[in-house]
Amino acid sequence: MSVELAQAWHWHTPTGQLKDMAARTLLLKLEQRGLITLPPRRRTASRRLPLVPELPLEPPASLITGTLRALTPLTLDLVAGTQPAFSRTLATHHYLGYGGPVGEHLAYVVRDRQGRDVACLLFGAAAWKTKPRDGWIGWNDATRARHLHLIANNSRFLILPWVRVPHLASHVLGRITRRLAVDWQARYGHPVHLLETFVERDRFRGTCYRAANWIPVGQTQGRSRQDRDRTLCVPVKDIYLYALTPRVREELCRVDA
Repeated sequence: MSVELAQAWHWHTPTGQLKDMAARTLLLKLEQRGLITLPPRRRTASRRLPLVPELPLEPPASLITGTLRALTPLTLDLVAGTQPAFSRTLATHHYLGYGGPVGEHLAYVVRDRQGRDVACLLFGAAAWKTKPRDGWIGWNDATRARHLHLIANNSRFLILPWVRVPHLASHVLGRITRRLAVDWQARYGHPVHLLETFVERDRFRGTCYRAANWIPVGQTQGRSRQDRDRTLCVPVKDIYLYALTPRVREELCRVDA
């Protein structure tokens, strides 16, 4: 059904691929809200990756410490966001867990000069609507709908807990911002002009993002995007943006973009 829907709507990515998963997600959300009734599943969906890792990853025999210079040059390796080792690492050590990506995304594992894993990052679809970001760009609803795919969200950033190296986090962010636009264009056939991330202010101060020249533009309202009745209370997060192009507002507001 999702394939038929995507074909009927001519729903394709910039590279010509059918947006089957996006259509499937839409159908499931409509059913959850009681707007449609889907037929019974013909078979139980298999789950390639467990939501909770079967075995926790063991840390190395000793902590990775020292200076940033001793670890560099770092390598940033693109991996599949559904790769078992990557998903298990986030599920085990990130406070938000894994939260597997849907749709366009890029995942990276960062390794030091000795080939040891020191960090991992996940970028995916931008938040549908957030007033501070949209106001900073100059978006109205129609412009946001046309150009949202030109923003990527840094949904996960993890320095592995046994790595204790000052300035490593901001250095990794600096490296990734010089590379991500090229990787995104190569993978999905369209550019990314802006990065966003949400930092839970009761847990973190966003120091590494500020040090890497990300711009704080405001805070969330403490509501979930599923909270249609304004009854859910979720942690307030600081919103940070990083422009990948010099005239980012112009690029994100172009009529023909």
